[in-house]
Amino acid sequence: MTHRPIILGIVGDSAAGKSTLTQGIAQVLGPDNVTIICTDDYHRYDRKQRAEIGISALHPDCNYLDIIQQHLSLLRTGQAILKPIYNHNTGTFDPPEYIKPKQFVIVEGLLGYSTRIMQDNYDVKVYLAPPEDLRTVWKIKRDTRKRGYTDEEVLEQLRKREPDSEAYIRPQRKWADVVVTFYPPDSNIQSNELLLNVRLVLRPTIPHPDFTAILNPEGSHLGQAIRLELDRDMGKPVDVLQVDGHATSEQVKELERMLCNEVPYLSQFCSLEGNKDIGKLVGTTGEILQSYPLALTQLLITYHMLKAAKVQQVG
Repeated sequence: MTHRPIILGIVGDSAAGKSTLTQGIAQVLGPDNVTIICTDDYHRYDRKQRAEIGISALHPDCNYLDIIQQHLSLLRTGQAILKPIYNHNTGTFDPPEYIKPKQFVIVEGLLGYSTRIMQDNYDVKVYLAPPEDLRTVWKIKRDTRKRGYTDEEVLEQLRKREPDSEAYIRPQRKWADVVVTFYPPDSNIQSNELLLNVRLVLRPTIPHPDFTAILNPEGSHLGQAIRLELDRDMGKPVDVLQVDGHATSEQVKELERMLCNEVPYLSQFCSLEGNKDIGKLVGTTGEILQSYPLALTQLLITYHMLKAAKVQQVG
């Protein structure tokens, strides 16, 4: 490998949307160019053992954090790993898998930023922070449809896990370069997933695109559907990019055009150039939907991954 892989971290609580965002970005970059690693595979105990011990999968002691660190360091230098596999359907472990890193590596899971060594191995760090009531709805839908739980069992699991979420998952937000929050435009949590807004906190830990040329807090020719604001996050000043679920394709395309022009080789991934996969998600009844807030989120993160690759090549 001429250049080391570019590593993206996506961290968030259970059912925060990590897999959806990961799969979407991999689809944009091209599955043949992306290796996906899930840190949930590094659980120390299977589901039965966790129940017997009385420990949740969110607790650091329930995970081989030292092996995650080691594997991240190996992947960053282009070396292969023998990765464990946790089967969410059975709650047990499958045989490990030999994995060689591709051009891009996406590492998603619960505890990806738990240690300084982990944090230092990422080129771009993203944290997903949906409102808790929306995450509850997502978790119930996922775990009842895909993992065989009842609504009551999911709610009880969330109740038991809450102390660990507060102690170990949410504090990782402070290490992220981008904090992504999808949320409904009103108080209706059950509203159409296609119309979710997104709030993107852009921390000054990495250089973000200069959106000020086309956006300002008072609105612009793009209207109020897409706006750039100044705010504070965890006590520190940040830029916040807001994209409304009702934004039109014309409004979105102008923002895409700006991103694509700033990094020329990003243009091949833009929907402007005919990429119909960007922003796609599966609706609650199995239909394929296209969300412009999701599309711009994918594009912004892809921008940062390609920018990191360019910096590495120049360096």
